[in-house]
Amino acid sequence: MMAKSGLGSDPDMTAAATMLKRAAELESESRFQQALVCYQEGLDLLLRVMKGIKDNNKKCNLKEKISHYMDRAENIKKYLDQEKEDGKYHKQIKIEENATGFGYESLLKEYLNETVTEVWIEDPYIRQTHQLYNFLRFCEILTKSCKVKTIHLLTSTDAGSRAEQVRALDEIKQSLRSYGVLLEINYSSSIHDREIRFNNGWQIKIGRGLDYFKRPQHGAGISEDLHTS
Repeated sequence: MMAKSGLGSDPDMTAAATMLKRAAELESESRFQQALVCYQEGLDLLLRVMKGIKDNNKKCNLKEKISHYMDRAENIKKYLDQEKEDGKYHKQIKIEENATGFGYESLLKEYLNETVTEVWIEDPYIRQTHQLYNFLRFCEILTKSCKVKTIHLLTSTDAGSRAEQVRALDEIKQSLRSYGVLLEINYSSSIHDREIRFNNGWQIKIGRGLDYFKRPQHGAGISEDLHTS
């Protein structure tokens, strides 16, 4: 559908078309929260494409598409807001194999606002390099999306990787400190549940914790600071 506008060769446009098609499918299945996430992700991509368009006709055509999908996303959001007000809101999202559009920011941004100043994360598997990167990215989202001052991490250790784990978490702790955020780290050998709690009252349970992304083929050390731009 979007290829007819002459923009189909743009990678962001192709990704947007795929995301918005999936959003429409989820909406037709009454999986509204997942549909909203995909609509928002697709719209972000379309807005990125818009910035690079010089042709006025193409720009007008794309504006119409953006307006259409914004209306659909807004209608879903109004429906979900009403469900919350009626006390019927309990969201469960199933992330399918190879699915996209389910990054931390997309999934959590509706719960993150300026009232969030303290966060608790319980996840036994913040150990290996890719898991530590996931935690770093999660902390980055917190510093960008709310006024967090304290992050509490409860995790477990593994004898074979403890030294690397402690070193990496200390690096993250130092990076957060430069942004005025305190990271408190505790270890437990009996932790099993995975959940995230915000001090605005929201509690999120994730079956695989922060480690729901596919593991990368090659890892590297945790050696970068947080970026909040």
